[in-house]
Amino acid sequence: MGQKTNPIGNRLGIIRGWDSNWYGGNDYGDKIAEDHKIRKYIHARLSKASVSKVIIERTLKLVTVTITTARPGIIIGKGGQEVDKLKEELKKITNKEVQINIFEIKRPELDGYLVAASIARQIENRISYRRAIRMAIAGAMRMNAEGIKVMISGRLNGAEMARSETFKDGRIPLSTFRADIDYALAEAHTTYGRMGIKVWIMKGEVYGKRDLSPLAGMDKKQSKSAGSHKGKTNQRKRK
Repeated sequence: MGQKTNPIGNRLGIIRGWDSNWYGGNDYGDKIAEDHKIRKYIHARLSKASVSKVIIERTLKLVTVTITTARPGIIIGKGGQEVDKLKEELKKITNKEVQINIFEIKRPELDGYLVAASIARQIENRISYRRAIRMAIAGAMRMNAEGIKVMISGRLNGAEMARSETFKDGRIPLSTFRADIDYALAEAHTTYGRMGIKVWIMKGEVYGKRDLSPLAGMDKKQSKSAGSHKGKTNQRKRK
């Protein structure tokens, strides 16, 4: 059963939480469309910031957007200018007050989306797909991943007929619900057409109860809230 389904959706409510957390009444569909619009805008606007997940929480008058990224400095900007600009831009999309939290990913080699996006970017820069994938696999295993699988599909090396190739190291138990498996899909746009890259990363197994809130496991020291950086800067100056 676990072989064909999305590993993240298959584990929702068991060991994984939802990336959108809010209650919607009759405008439920509008909120889903708005969430998609916010995520699409953030990934396009911050394409160089290595953004992985965008977690959205809503109350009656406030939208809280938590961005997980490997390069928080690019999002925050000098003195917090960039994150303030982003906040104003998201206000126009939602017509509500927006709070932005930024969480730094310490080990991007174990983040499925960042690994897939990195492979896609290298292929677009004409690096051999085999070399890019092997480097990604070696990086994940070096960071103590229990397993990683990468599948690439398309006109590989400009072949006339599209095909798929799979690369794997370690174990990926897709049917084990307690297995913490990250999954992501990215696309590489080449002169031969579009290539799809799928990545599965096995991080370990989860035993006992797990907090399913979107911010579970996030270290407060790693989380940077928009608006708080100014106070920290002023405190340093006073000292």
